[in-house]
Amino acid sequence: MNDGSSNASSPFTLAVCAEMVFKSLPVLDRLKRITELGFHAEIWDWTKHDIAALAKSGAVFSSMTGYVAGTLADDEGADELLRTAKQSIPIARELNCPRLNLHGTGLDGQGLPVVKAEKVTGAMWLKAHDTLSRIADLGEKEGVTFVLENLNEAVDHPKTPFAKAEDTLALVSSVNRPALKLNLDLYHAQIGEGNLIELCRRALPHIGEIQVADVPGRMEPGTGEINYKAIACALKDMGYRGTIGMEAWASGDDETALARFRDAFTV
Repeated sequence: MNDGSSNASSPFTLAVCAEMVFKSLPVLDRLKRITELGFHAEIWDWTKHDIAALAKSGAVFSSMTGYVAGTLADDEGADELLRTAKQSIPIARELNCPRLNLHGTGLDGQGLPVVKAEKVTGAMWLKAHDTLSRIADLGEKEGVTFVLENLNEAVDHPKTPFAKAEDTLALVSSVNRPALKLNLDLYHAQIGEGNLIELCRRALPHIGEIQVADVPGRMEPGTGEINYKAIACALKDMGYRGTIGMEAWASGDDETALARFRDAFTV
């Protein structure tokens, strides 16, 4: 099994989303290439994969979607989120995957919210806090970490509740439990908020993982407006030593895209 030692020149553990690169290959071949190139791997909806085959692939899994359905802010949706989060835990154990990813609501095949929010009310905030407290209870009981990902409404996920990084940070910090962290996605944050280095600094105590892609286009670092080298240097100076996951499409050749990603975070 690859231990990420080829990432030794980076202070971070570098991971790549297997759903978005080497798209011409079956997923097991994608995982093989990602692993051969020295990266950890990430997947989305585990119900769409042969878990036994993934477990034997030799890949080191960094994160996966930690629920199948459900929402944060209504009673029925919260119960469904907890139910399917419980179902996800043995899958994470089989894959030896340390982080299970959550969103403000379930997303459909196009990334659109299953439950759209025209407005997020105070009652919804209180319910989301309660739901995430229950998630933290579950994570602590089962010895896993759930991470709440920020999204963007302007391009990819319109009308998703609790989409902004300031929302996910407010929720996670208010729960303030070790089994609930942030998946701070800087692609989404750039579209929704900007000021990325200061955002990382404020969020640092609560970050479980950072995901990256460039803007516009959601392709690898170096293809757009985000200065990822400066962000990498700032994160190193802040003392962040966790996972950076490339959740991005390749602008051209996949191996070149992964090399650009590694270069951006080698500081």
